[in-house]
Amino acid sequence: MSNNNNPTVWSSEQGDLRKQEPKKSDATTSLTPQDQTVYLHRDSKGRSGKTVTIIKKLTLNEERMKELAKKLKQVCGSGGTVKDGEIEIQGEHREKIAEALKKLGYKVKIAGG
Repeated sequence: MSNNNNPTVWSSEQGDLRKQEPKKSDATTSLTPQDQTVYLHRDSKGRSGKTVTIIKKLTLNEERMKELAKKLKQVCGSGGTVKDGEIEIQGEHREKIAEALKKLGYKVKIAGG
């Protein structure tokens, strides 16, 4: 009695398929700058007192996020990274970043003190 409706749950080539996480698609949709409100935060926790400007609430795919991070790093003349869907720029650059993002069409809110 064969039941072909059930998917294979174990294979000697791929291991236990039940324990594998579903693959995330890298096709995260990007919203246009006019449709997004970006929040700029300043943070120094866990960074030995060094200040970092964090750009949050961006809805961009990974490639466009990296391109934007590169532009912002050039504007600030500073280093930075893309981490967990947020852009981190080394130093206190919220005003410079806000101006650059506004020129690109984003709505910007400066958060934190």
